[in-house]
Amino acid sequence: MLMKTVPAKAGTVVSGPRKIGISARTSASRLTINADQKKQLAAEAALKYVDEDTIIGIGTGSTVNLFIDALAARKLRIRGAVSSSDSSTARLKSHNIEVFDLNATGDLDLYVDGADESDRHLRLIKGGGAALTREKIVAAASRRFVCIADESKLVDVLGRFPLPVEVIPMARSYVARQLVLLGGHPVWREGTITDNGNLILDVHNLHIVDPVGLETTINQIAGVVTVGLFAKRKADVLILGTPTGVKTLK
Repeated sequence: MLMKTVPAKAGTVVSGPRKIGISARTSASRLTINADQKKQLAAEAALKYVDEDTIIGIGTGSTVNLFIDALAARKLRIRGAVSSSDSSTARLKSHNIEVFDLNATGDLDLYVDGADESDRHLRLIKGGGAALTREKIVAAASRRFVCIADESKLVDVLGRFPLPVEVIPMARSYVARQLVLLGGHPVWREGTITDNGNLILDVHNLHIVDPVGLETTINQIAGVVTVGLFAKRKADVLILGTPTGVKTLK
């Protein structure tokens, strides 16, 4: 087939293949940042919630690691932190940030952590790093929970990310059978031992329309230490890193 070039009328936008390709690539390059850079934006934005001379709660994961590094680089004068995992404790200590036991501090003003998923009501799925129990404890003991993540973690309905459940080792098979009855497909995260000495079941194929109800139901199964649904104690602030900056939901 022959193609005919037709002169453009005044006011018409001419878009040939060569110009389209160049323009699209140029525009995309200006806005393209990777997931780590988005996490970095969210981590740095959370610093404004930190008050000096306080003890803050610290979560676990790659985005939290960036927050710890930013906290140290900014040289904010905090008294120290309560950590939710051995890995976060090690990172805090590497920056000479004192780590306190929650039993010694009482309630905290601030907890900063990441998420594997969040809905628009700030209810979360957490536990990809297997620290969900301690994370839930520190979150519960904190007056404000600031969650930091990249924009891909925001979903309309929770459940695309497999739901972690921490279980007592002897109860692994029993709990798995109960989770099947709830419609899930539990998979043992082999090779993973939590800081508490327990196991993780990752529950696939869930469409969680009632996060609070499901959190209650799973937590009542004998042998469950805790489930990675943070719906009863959801985040107070969600900071998302995007290609154009940060987006904050409250």
